Amino acid sequence: MEKYFTFEFWKQFIGLSTHWLITVLPSILFLILLLVIVLRVNSTIVNNLKHVLVKRMAYRSDEPNLEIEKRLNTLMGVLRKTTSIIIWSIFGMIFLGKFNINIAPILTGAGIVGLAVGFGAQELVRDFISGFFILLEDGIRTGDVVTLNGTSGKVERIELRTITLRDSSGVVHIFQNGKINTISNMTKGWSAMVFNIGVAYKENLTEVMQLMQKVGDDMFADEQYMFQMLDTIEISGLNSFGDSSLDIRARIRTKPGQQWSIGREYRKRLKEAFDAHNIEIPFPHQTIYWGEEMDPLKLSINADSKKAI
Repeated sequence: MEKYFTFEFWKQFIGLSTHWLITVLPSILFLILLLVIVLRVNSTIVNNLKHVLVKRMAYRSDEPNLEIEKRLNTLMGVLRKTTSIIIWSIFGMIFLGKFNINIAPILTGAGIVGLAVGFGAQELVRDFISGFFILLEDGIRTGDVVTLNGTSGKVERIELRTITLRDSSGVVHIFQNGKINTISNMTKGWSAMVFNIGVAYKENLTEVMQLMQKVGDDMFADEQYMFQMLDTIEISGLNSFGDSSLDIRARIRTKPGQQWSIGREYRKRLKEAFDAHNIEIPFPHQTIYWGEEMDPLKLSINADSKKAI
């Protein structure tokens, strides 16, 4: 303890401190200032990149600007965090070097820890990478009706690790992005309702298809439905010979997500039109054969039975 109260110690301490203040402190202050400038430049570049992408994507697609901005906010947030981590890591290594701290053991230890964590978190990393590319490729968006791995429902939330889906029964399904094998989007760009309308074999197909076309044209002219439909009905023609019906294929293209309501309304109107024109919508018939050795079943009503009734 005595050396701390000697003149030589304090002379040496003041000399080292002065040298540090003159040579090292300015470089540290400059390094901190450079860090602040780089972080601000990084944030500015990311924001400008988002605005440019919003304009370009809105020009190229019919997707609402709000949906585009939501997706880009997620992507730009990931990009901003990633670049910030890289910048802070570089700053930390340079800052420790200014205090003559050997960062080689730190880097070695961090590499070993990172390797161990990487092996244990392979599935988590895979989910994040898959989620990033799902957002980047714009395969699905919030509000779309999709089928993921055989499960159908409405997309409620898209995150980097998971996608949340709610089916028509209200059940919520959560899928890890890395385990999604197939994605079927029923509301991307435009949708369609496909009909297989069965009529009896005795009906005139030309008249039936003309009536189907008229019902579709009337519906497309209706102000209540014309803005939900992209075009009137498309009659493809006779699709197959069924067991008890002739099946006619038709399709109505609609705006995304409107195909189900349009389909229900068209079926209702078509049923009323068929009834008005006495067109039969067949139902399965079955003939019972008793065999040659057995007389067919015969029913008869005599006069006495008729009186009793």
